[in-house]
Amino acid sequence: MPTNRAAFQLLVTLRWVEPKVWRRILVPADATFWDLHMALQNAMGWEDEHLHVFRAPDPQTGEPQEIGIPTEGLFADEKPHRAGWDVMLSEFFRQAGDRVDYEYDFGDGWEHEVVLEAILEVGPKARLPHCLDGANACPPEDCGGVSGYEDLLVAMRDPSHEEHDSILEWLGGPFDPAAFDPKKVRFDNPRLRLLQMLRDMSS
Repeated sequence: MPTNRAAFQLLVTLRWVEPKVWRRILVPADATFWDLHMALQNAMGWEDEHLHVFRAPDPQTGEPQEIGIPTEGLFADEKPHRAGWDVMLSEFFRQAGDRVDYEYDFGDGWEHEVVLEAILEVGPKARLPHCLDGANACPPEDCGGVSGYEDLLVAMRDPSHEEHDSILEWLGGPFDPAAFDPKKVRFDNPRLRLLQMLRDMSS
């Protein structure tokens, strides 16, 4: 008979953006950081077009850890990241209040706080990951970070702004920063996305 399984309830908040953009999601407790990366992309509304990294102190030593896509470092003094698909969330999420930082798109620098709110037991038929709640749309890709997003909203809302028409054209139409419906969130298969990424990297 199928048994219940553990799940992590996570609160994800995009830093420095107003109105606040946040999501509450459930992910399997046996997920990897790559699985979490894909869940965050889907729940927030990002399109996985850029690099990412998780940052957190090692629970044993306190030394800073970086988890993402292994590279030789974007800068000369950077150490290669630990591969997200090889690191379990349970290594860093052990009790309510545990936190990791997630940065997406090193150019725009979208910084997220990911906090473990609770460790829950869910039924064997529960579909995970799952978006429970949230508010506001995440900024459009490649809009220039927090300051660029603020400028975009100003130009978009003011028909007399010199960049109003070009911003709407770039957006492909009106953009509602308050739009978010957790029921519309769909999660991609992280394993398939990983295989595709690895193929792309090797080609």
